[in-house]
Amino acid sequence: MLKVNEYFSGNVKSIGFNTGVQPATVGVMLQGEYEFSTGAKETMVVISGELSVQFAGEETWQSFTDGQTFEVEGNSKFKVKAVRDTAYLCKFWQ
Repeated sequence: MLKVNEYFSGNVKSIGFNTGVQPATVGVMLQGEYEFSTGAKETMVVISGELSVQFAGEETWQSFTDGQTFEVEGNSKFKVKAVRDTAYLCKFWQ
């Protein structure tokens, strides 16, 4: 079953689904800055575009572009700057 998610006044939209192994979402972020929190560990893949990420407890930002992957620890918050409109895939580990 698909689940449609919308955040930040519609600037971030995703569709949730189950990969058969784990839950995941695929979505788009419009250019802007956002803060997310997560319960489970996440693996994010930038499909198209560019994200700068500030992980919990860090002061620096790291940049990720087309095809690059990063992980976010569970039970944490992280900030994301979509440098331009960006498509992503997010896998949630249980």
